[in-house]
Amino acid sequence: MPKLSIERLQTISNDIREDIIRMLEHAGSGHSAGPLGLADIFTALYFDVMKHDPKNTEWDERDILLLSNGHCVPVRYATMAHAGYFDKKELLTLRQLGSRLQGHPERLRLPGMESTSGPLGSGLSQACGMALAMRMDNIKNRTIYVVMGDGEQDEGNVWEAAMLGGKYKLSNIIAITDRNNIQIDGQTEYVMPLEDLKEKWEAFGWHTLEVDGNNIEAVIDVLSMAKAISEKSVMIIAHTIPGKGVDFMESDFHWHGMPPDHEQAKKALHELRTLGGKIRSEHE
Repeated sequence: MPKLSIERLQTISNDIREDIIRMLEHAGSGHSAGPLGLADIFTALYFDVMKHDPKNTEWDERDILLLSNGHCVPVRYATMAHAGYFDKKELLTLRQLGSRLQGHPERLRLPGMESTSGPLGSGLSQACGMALAMRMDNIKNRTIYVVMGDGEQDEGNVWEAAMLGGKYKLSNIIAITDRNNIQIDGQTEYVMPLEDLKEKWEAFGWHTLEVDGNNIEAVIDVLSMAKAISEKSVMIIAHTIPGKGVDFMESDFHWHGMPPDHEQAKKALHELRTLGGKIRSEHE
């Protein structure tokens, strides 16, 4: 597939944000801030970086993407729909009884979903297990990407996996921390301080990089750098704005686990369609 321009990727990311708002409003429940903040990273992964095939989800040479903070799955569903895994109309079944698009991802429900996640802190352990299995099978042409929240790093399981990845130098893992500085009870540095987060990961033996997670071009560049690291597991600390693109949601922890109502969704969609008032919308 030919590479898309950064401008085209930005348009896709904005469309994904619009779909996230529609999904959450229709469901009447779910998480807003994290998915909106992660839209640029997921766009970069699915439309530029990862090896994957929506028409052949069991392709032996595909890369693997794990979403450890499973409550952010609306961004993954929306991105997968835009990438051709299923019809976008299905997005409005989010969180409905019997839907393939549950509030947390379920591996057996949706082709292309590589893991089930719900309990926070488990994604990196899953990644380490897969990476070790690939090493045992002498598979060298696949990468395991795992997206994690910053708040979930309050979980001890994360640091057990960090020790294991550091010990075995699992260079086929690229982890991405969504460093948006919020969790359900408030700011991360108030609930359970994480800083200096970069030094912590380096102390566990990981090659650690930082990036503006809402700059698609920078995300693509840092992921390219990460793939060039051959002697260590890689952690990318991606600084994002929770609620990105919707002014009244941005950096407000109350939107961590809250969906917009009809009027809020209408306002959010107008802001996204007009890029914060920079362009005139045909929907005005």
